[in-house]
Amino acid sequence: MLKIKVLCASAALVIAPVAIAEELSDAGEFLDGVAAIVNEGVVLKSQYRNQLDAITRRAEEQRMELPPPEVLEDQVLERLILNEIQLQRADRIGLAQQISDQVVNAAMQRIADQSSIPITELPAQLAKDGISYPQFRRELRDEIMLNELKRIEVMRSIRVSEREVEQCILDLETNVVVNSDWQLSHILLTINESSNAEEVAAIELIADQINTRLQDGADFRELAARFSGGSTALEGGSLGWMQGQQIPSIFTEVLQDMKAGDISEPFRTSNSIHIVKVDDLRSAVERSEVNQIKIRHILIMPNEIIDDATAKQRLDDVLGKIRGGEDFGEQAKLLSDDPGSANLGGDLGWAMSSDYAPEFSATAEAAEIGEISEPFRTQFGWHILEVLDRRVYDNTEEVKEQNCVVRIRNSKQEEETLLWLQRMRDEAFVQKRI
Repeated sequence: MLKIKVLCASAALVIAPVAIAEELSDAGEFLDGVAAIVNEGVVLKSQYRNQLDAITRRAEEQRMELPPPEVLEDQVLERLILNEIQLQRADRIGLAQQISDQVVNAAMQRIADQSSIPITELPAQLAKDGISYPQFRRELRDEIMLNELKRIEVMRSIRVSEREVEQCILDLETNVVVNSDWQLSHILLTINESSNAEEVAAIELIADQINTRLQDGADFRELAARFSGGSTALEGGSLGWMQGQQIPSIFTEVLQDMKAGDISEPFRTSNSIHIVKVDDLRSAVERSEVNQIKIRHILIMPNEIIDDATAKQRLDDVLGKIRGGEDFGEQAKLLSDDPGSANLGGDLGWAMSSDYAPEFSATAEAAEIGEISEPFRTQFGWHILEVLDRRVYDNTEEVKEQNCVVRIRNSKQEEETLLWLQRMRDEAFVQKRI
């Protein structure tokens, strides 16, 4: 079956096939019902049945036992209610208009590439799996929109301090976790902000009971589906593969002495209790190297006074002066419209060519060191450039810092997302009809 994973790695949700509901009236007309009223919107019974059927089929394929029917049905309905609340929120802040057909098409192309099929064959492949192509596009658009909503409302609110990054780098340099890639599964028990001591003790007792069952050989996936409040609970708690440097920092100490197949004891963070299983691990490359290029350029930007042809002509004149012996750097200081590099003689410093606009990158890659290009156009205007040098650069330290920021954000993301969802759920008007 063709499966599509969520574009935000942390979510790992599989978009389910959507079948056509088969309820008909006595007259043979299509009927649907309301599973839940959510503010000004609804969750339809057909949505509920389709999601329930998809989760059940997936569990059967993976030979995973699901929670009792009454528990599973409530989990599925709650997932759809939360999804509807988020979609309404995204619509209110105008995200729906920002997800263009081009964005969805690009996502579809990535899906086709990952499945090793031409994009033109994707509808037929989906049809073979019983998936409606138009509905699939709508669900993919919604998924992209919800990922953007979380990025705006959750990820942007997460703060990472310099001290946290410094401590993380120190941990990376002394911690064996970073030397491997990890395939993890996760059980998360949420502690609400308003929970009293008695309620917290009850959640801790549940965690201890889960741990006991795991020690007795119970299936981790089944207990995750039954008890976890994480976003991947109904997928058996699977978090998929993560690089060691991107492991959430709350897991680092726990994973230190674990190997494939090991399950951690329950451990507490500020608003959650966690149990982690190592499904698999493999060695990872420790160093990182990139090809960098050092360039200087002169930019002439068309405007209300200087049209495109005039801008190019000015650059042709500049190029003639430089080839006649004038200094490139001095000409850049006098004439370049790039405020970031003009005072530096056009010097852009060391960077990867992929950091630049495509036309700029292509010209730079084709040029020899010391060669001055012919004028070329990008979205910013007309340029000439000179490649000053090339190098292979060890950017391991920069990667460490970047990965530490990612790790710290990831370690805070799930709890922050759950709190965000809980607040929206508490504020919403919800009336279940089944």
